[in-house]
Amino acid sequence: MNAQQYRPRGFRLLPPVVKNLLIINVIFFLATITFQNAFNIDLINYLGLHYLAAEKFSPYQFITYMFMHGSIGHIFFNMFALWMFGNVLENVWGPKRFLIYYMVTGIGAAIVHYIVFYFEISPVLSAINNFTEAPSNAELQAFLNSSNFRISSYEMQNHFNEFVRNYNSLINVNPDRALQTAMDYISQYKIDFLNAPVVIGASGAVFGILLAFGMMFPNSLIYIYFAFPIKAKYFVIIYGIIELVSGFYDTGSNVAHFAHLGGMIFGFFLIIYWKKKLKLF
Repeated sequence: MNAQQYRPRGFRLLPPVVKNLLIINVIFFLATITFQNAFNIDLINYLGLHYLAAEKFSPYQFITYMFMHGSIGHIFFNMFALWMFGNVLENVWGPKRFLIYYMVTGIGAAIVHYIVFYFEISPVLSAINNFTEAPSNAELQAFLNSSNFRISSYEMQNHFNEFVRNYNSLINVNPDRALQTAMDYISQYKIDFLNAPVVIGASGAVFGILLAFGMMFPNSLIYIYFAFPIKAKYFVIIYGIIELVSGFYDTGSNVAHFAHLGGMIFGFFLIIYWKKKLKLF
């Protein structure tokens, strides 16, 4: 392989780990569609990664979330990048080291994402705690009218609609019972709020692979849209900057930008460790 220039020409090289990762991801994707359509079971709800403080969180989700994808475009671009860059790395490192790297960066991406998420939701949790510690109708209205109150799922919307009906029917005839209804709702809201976020996709690990490719083959040419060449080191730097900026400003999207950065960060330190201790390259 010419380390100075790399241009994908088709799925000709499929080392074992990359091949099996592709197969597993496709199987999980098809299973997600099948279970949803045939049994009305949302596998993403079980295998996607929930926040650590959520009732729906399970430790195994740190692994399974990497194999879940929400659309054909999502899985296609992740799997294409996995093959495009991963096949080179596995041939250089060998299957065992490549698999370790893939899993470490995937798990690291999730850790970074939820560390950032913790700071994002702290104001919401503080507002909830303020109400539960000193419940009052005035405090309730202040919370419901603030930017901290967010409805982000159908389940949350249904619970809110039911609460509004019950609360409005009680507030004038039985204020104490109305306040108890509000306390019950806010407790349920906290559960729903923590359960709502779910991370899926191999993007964190894929960004880690991209980082590794850029570090090991910095002057290799990557052809954007198969036409525009750019050196791998610049490609990685540009992508990293885009993700960092998007993480701060693209807060309304469903893209976990800090998870992508997390995969790159964990990948960077793992490669530095291997380079220093194991003389990897």
